[in-house]
Amino acid sequence: MTGPDRDDDRRIVSGIIHMLQSGARWRDCPREYGPYTTIYNRFNRWAKRGRWCAIFEALAKPGEDGVVLSLDSTSIKAHRCASGGKGEAQSSNRPLARRPHDKNPCAERSALPAGRPALTPGQDADIAAAPDVLALAPPMSVLLADKGYDGDKLRGAIIRRGAKPVIPNKSNRVVIHRFNKRAYKGRNVIERCFCRLKDFRRIATRYDKLARNFLAAVHLAALVAYWLN
Repeated sequence: MTGPDRDDDRRIVSGIIHMLQSGARWRDCPREYGPYTTIYNRFNRWAKRGRWCAIFEALAKPGEDGVVLSLDSTSIKAHRCASGGKGEAQSSNRPLARRPHDKNPCAERSALPAGRPALTPGQDADIAAAPDVLALAPPMSVLLADKGYDGDKLRGAIIRRGAKPVIPNKSNRVVIHRFNKRAYKGRNVIERCFCRLKDFRRIATRYDKLARNFLAAVHLAALVAYWLN
């Protein structure tokens, strides 16, 4: 057998998680985890191949239908080093744009127990990005969301999926929809979820030039959060 021996996967993955938590530059990775180039190359290579997403999908898959999901978004500040990367034409690999209004990407996700993260431009309204995020969600019985998602088209899309929308009415709504206030209190799950994700400094602030790598970091951070629960 030619070539060097394979590095310790546990040590390398631990190094990647450490870098996500600390938010440091890859070259500042502690030596205990091995060469920083090995740590970064593994993270980047698996992000490009969709490995982190595949692992997340396998572990976050619900055991049965009829789950209650929440939908919300949070803004992520982008560091100045997050622009100017070379990327392909696909949106999943597109570098962050230099225009000021694009420097706050939005991490939007349907929450536990089967969350599916998605990235949207910071200037997009929550309800405008909701259909794309909803398409990633597993079968559900109830979807919880705040007033930012109160729209007839979105409500109709949720109902066509066989779920019940639990969304408060906007103050200017003409036709008032009844909603379960007790069930709506469970929406705080997604707020806590965002807080857990932002404990990882590379999630709270985007340093990655490519959306593909940043989304991979979100998947990995979510995996660790699930594992610790």
